[in-house]
Amino acid sequence: MQTAVTLAPAVTIRSDSFDPRTTDKSVLSLEVGRDRFRFMVQDKRGRGLCLDDYIFPSLLTDRSMTGILPGVFREHPVLSAGPWQEIRIGVNSPSFTLVPTPLFRKEYAGSYLALMRGSALPAHEFAQSFAHEAEGFLSVFNLEHPLADFFSEVYPLQPLRFVHQIGALIQATADLDRRALTPDNVYLFFEDEFVTIIYRSAHQVRYCNRFGCKNAQDLAYYILYVVDEQKLSPDLICVSLYGEITPFAEAYAELSRFLPHLAFGHVPPGLPLSAEFSDLPDHRYLSLYGLGLMSE
Repeated sequence: MQTAVTLAPAVTIRSDSFDPRTTDKSVLSLEVGRDRFRFMVQDKRGRGLCLDDYIFPSLLTDRSMTGILPGVFREHPVLSAGPWQEIRIGVNSPSFTLVPTPLFRKEYAGSYLALMRGSALPAHEFAQSFAHEAEGFLSVFNLEHPLADFFSEVYPLQPLRFVHQIGALIQATADLDRRALTPDNVYLFFEDEFVTIIYRSAHQVRYCNRFGCKNAQDLAYYILYVVDEQKLSPDLICVSLYGEITPFAEAYAELSRFLPHLAFGHVPPGLPLSAEFSDLPDHRYLSLYGLGLMSE
């Protein structure tokens, strides 16, 4: 029998204007990973009012998310509120692929993932898709049945939308790129020992992938390889950093040797945030902010 787990968030943001009685006009965005969980609440104008970020200790990471999340949701003043206008759930699962809209067939979604990962999905997982209509493709990713069932039980008869973390980053970079002053831009999102690379040219996604990196040298090599493959110049390309990276990180020091136009990114301009969010680093929560930019 598993014991109950109650965890406190590492980061908490609350605006005084948040009113739990108005959730029917508010959007709840949730992001779930193997060892972390975070959420954001937006009011009817799309303005961010609340954010919590949970990082689970290593002794809990062997447990399934459905074994940990009840301890987070239990009596939580925001998560237990509702009903919500919409609930968006970002899933940081290991398998994903992008399929051009004309080639996509819903009945083959599991086959796309099987081809990508080299094996069929296990029985406790299924293939989920999300249409990026403005981009001309769909993201297809694996989702665990117990996790989907958990959210359906917590928020019964409420509108749930599942999106892969990659999809949220694509949405966020689309908003950033619309305001960019340069036609070619590379966005790097760091989390744990992984980095996601999204390259946009003339506002279109030209490259998107995620890979593991054990050290800063391997990271620099792979990024420079992608830059070369895309026929870009390291001396000219603008590279924006997001996620779990700081100016003191070894990865930043290594990349700055080769990429002179390297900078920490900003909050997507299409996402208004309450004044309380000013305490957060602008580049930290890009994937969560991307969920907030996904309109109906």
